Amino acid sequence: MDYKKYITVVEDYPKEGIRFKDITTLMQNGPAYKEAINEMKEFAKDKNIDVIVGPEARGFVVGCPIAYAMEIGFAPVRKKGKLPRETVDMDYGLEYGEDQLSMHLDSIKPGQRVLITDDLLATGGTIHATVKLVEELGGIVAGLAFLIELDYLNGRGKLAELGEYDIFSLVTFQ
Repeated sequence: MDYKKYITVVEDYPKEGIRFKDITTLMQNGPAYKEAINEMKEFAKDKNIDVIVGPEARGFVVGCPIAYAMEIGFAPVRKKGKLPRETVDMDYGLEYGEDQLSMHLDSIKPGQRVLITDDLLATGGTIHATVKLVEELGGIVAGLAFLIELDYLNGRGKLAELGEYDIFSLVTFQ
């Protein structure tokens, strides 16, 4: 399926010069959204995944339906202070400053195989921090799956700093 025809490119959003890739138009089309989730599930099928992990909020939009379809759990990654129980935290860089992501300490058990999902691989900062959180908890990152990859921002290069990961993207923008 040509998913690009379901993704709206919004010029100059959120600021001038940015070509924002809006996945809400893909999600509004039930058959296209279902097919996208199914393709991502197929990527994960033979990886013996125990749990899906996704950063807020759009990682939930991708990861939860994959977890549901695979009949496995989903563990959220949230901004610091948003999870109610004891957490492990990871700092990560933003364009202007830093932020922090958190996971519950009991989200991942040592040795569990994890699929990390998100809507977008851009610069790789959020996913870099997510991978580090999973690995700090003893999880094994068996794959990373994205609806969209912005190849020109070299997110794969940022992830390569941590190791070699099996990365799947439905759509790539050059």
